[in-house]
Amino acid sequence: MASFVLPHALHGTGPHKVIAVHGWFSDRSAFDPVLPDLDRDAFQYAVVDLRGYGEAQGAAGAYTTGEGAGDVLALADRLGWDRFSVVGHSMGAGVAQRVLAAAPRRVRRLVGISPVPASGLPLPPEQWELFSSAAHAPENRRAIIDLTSGGCRPDAWLDRMVRHSVERSDPTAVRAWLDSWSGEGFEAEVDGSAVPALAVTGTLDPALTAELTRRTWMRWYANSELIELVSAGHYAMDETPLELIRVVEDFLRADGDDDGGGEGDGEGDGPGAG
Repeated sequence: MASFVLPHALHGTGPHKVIAVHGWFSDRSAFDPVLPDLDRDAFQYAVVDLRGYGEAQGAAGAYTTGEGAGDVLALADRLGWDRFSVVGHSMGAGVAQRVLAAAPRRVRRLVGISPVPASGLPLPPEQWELFSSAAHAPENRRAIIDLTSGGCRPDAWLDRMVRHSVERSDPTAVRAWLDSWSGEGFEAEVDGSAVPALAVTGTLDPALTAELTRRTWMRWYANSELIELVSAGHYAMDETPLELIRVVEDFLRADGDDDGGGEGDGEGDGPGAG
């Protein structure tokens, strides 16, 4: 039986290779709002679907950040990317940090967008009930998206986000992923890392705040930066796409090691789950 390959799409042909990992409520299409305006000459992005999402719905797995990191590294091997940067949104930032923990010499730069800390994110009982039932309750997904985007987004946007989330995710996987990103701590494995690490938070997000990031990310990563987007909540790709692109790509460009990192295949969809 063929080994599992993360479904992915390649964007750009640049020498700096970047793997982008989505969050808990979406698949790789979470990055769609930023795709048209990426610098495709400087970077090549592989935007992936984690197990249980998008083209990887139905893929068997443990649905953990550790497993996700292994899948990301296997994809990098398949693409021939020896060194690359990793960008992760929310839960995806947990996967990205696991990649750094597993293969620190391969990671050029690390970016977390509203990043879940490597210590996990334990939830109080009332929030746990809301989050743990969200896998099978679209109204709970809507409440969480509304809360974490500041309670000020249009109803049509909230409805679209929830509809897309339900369509592009496997409820069983969504529930299992929650246990991993909220409950598993591995901060000791990244504490003191010298890999440059950018955290981007949104002022309107009351959960993964700049203050939380200062107590976690900024303490663990020796060469860390924090940028707070004042008009964003938890979903900066949707809420402030141009500002997000600018801060992320400026940070990635600061790495002068454009040695190619391996060969890519240009743009287009990668292999699906199998």
